[in-house]
Amino acid sequence: MALQSHDIAKYVRTKDWNIRVHEAGQGHPVVLLHGGGPGATGWSNYSPNIEALSRHFRVIAPDLPGWGDSDPVDFATYDHVDAVCQLLDAMGVERAAFVGNSMGGHTALRLAVERPERVSHLITMGPPIQMKPFLFGAGGGPTEGLKTMYRTYSDASPEGMRRLVEIMVYDKARFATPELCELRSEAALRRPEHLANIAAVAPKAPIPIWLDLAKVSGITAPALLIHGRDDRVVSFESSLFLAANIPNSRAHLINRCGHWAQLEHADEFNRLVTDFVTHN
Repeated sequence: MALQSHDIAKYVRTKDWNIRVHEAGQGHPVVLLHGGGPGATGWSNYSPNIEALSRHFRVIAPDLPGWGDSDPVDFATYDHVDAVCQLLDAMGVERAAFVGNSMGGHTALRLAVERPERVSHLITMGPPIQMKPFLFGAGGGPTEGLKTMYRTYSDASPEGMRRLVEIMVYDKARFATPELCELRSEAALRRPEHLANIAAVAPKAPIPIWLDLAKVSGITAPALLIHGRDDRVVSFESSLFLAANIPNSRAHLINRCGHWAQLEHADEFNRLVTDFVTHN
């Protein structure tokens, strides 16, 4: 029988936070960091990946503070990297492979720059690394995907969530189903304080502290940069920049794939991550 959320969910108390975590498997720790959209959680972002990866690794998928069933945060003082390191300390993890989608990818990059001793491997999917447009991106500030995400913090209804999911994925018919949109809407509306805390300071939130791009070339961890060719939230150009600047890196570009490579191409993603962590 497939793993269910309630089978592997628990709460971990850190120095400052009560964090809900899904944990499964044994071996080298692999930490899955979710994105910053409304309704995002460790389970909703990685449900097709946790069981497959747990056959090889100790998989840890938290709801980061400010999301899901974890504590709310004040984005004026919140630091994603500090929260993740507190979680590692509380769970007895010295060093882990970090897998991060979107905001989670940005956090993984900051960890690799600022806390390299905690990072054995770096895997990202669509990480934003700056708010201004790239060379080949559309002008006018945030992308259409990010603009839709910001609107959904204030309207997390099933219809608002449908607009968000449709811009996150390439295959709308398969992934932007009424069932999925209702589930994510319900998850977001269950914790209105999370939505309000982000909406109050967007676009500073959900990423209040940005990666120093000048330090990316100093990343020593082996890096796998996975990106959807059709990502309308974060241009694949961000991963090309990272691949050009992180010494021990490789980029994997997937056609017919949006912002959620780990969901739209779950089997391929699981194989890539398993092989990369096992053989690097």
